[in-house]
Amino acid sequence: MDINATLIGQLLSLALFVWFCMKFVWPPITAALAQRQQKIEAGLNAAEKAQQSLNDAQAQVAQEMTEAKKKAAELIEQANKRAVLMIEEAKHQAQIEAARVKAAADAELELEVGRARDALRAQVAELAVTGASKILGREVDAARHAAMLAELAEQL
Repeated sequence: MDINATLIGQLLSLALFVWFCMKFVWPPITAALAQRQQKIEAGLNAAEKAQQSLNDAQAQVAQEMTEAKKKAAELIEQANKRAVLMIEEAKHQAQIEAARVKAAADAELELEVGRARDALRAQVAELAVTGASKILGREVDAARHAAMLAELAEQL
């Protein structure tokens, strides 16, 4: 193989082309690649942070849901307890009211029984006086025998 001027010219043009590319073409390309690599890394980092943030948010939501369910269960339990207490209080108040009504009815009944006895005593005394006057054939003076009638009424 002969080394001639064409080969030397091609070597020089190749060397000149390589130098030109290394001086003017290659730095912007490497800078663009480096910038693109930084953007990709930043995007990946942002995606990781977003994924971590999403995981944290989901964990927090799950925790808050658990707490909310727990609080709701506590509120329901408190409401049930309060309802039972209100029912027991209403029963107690009803028993007190029933006892009061019964006591009032017993007192009223006792009063009516006393009145009926007094009325019956008065009627029996009147009947006794009427019967005695018929037996004796004359009118017995009720005013004169008031003590005797009172005693008779007490015995009945």
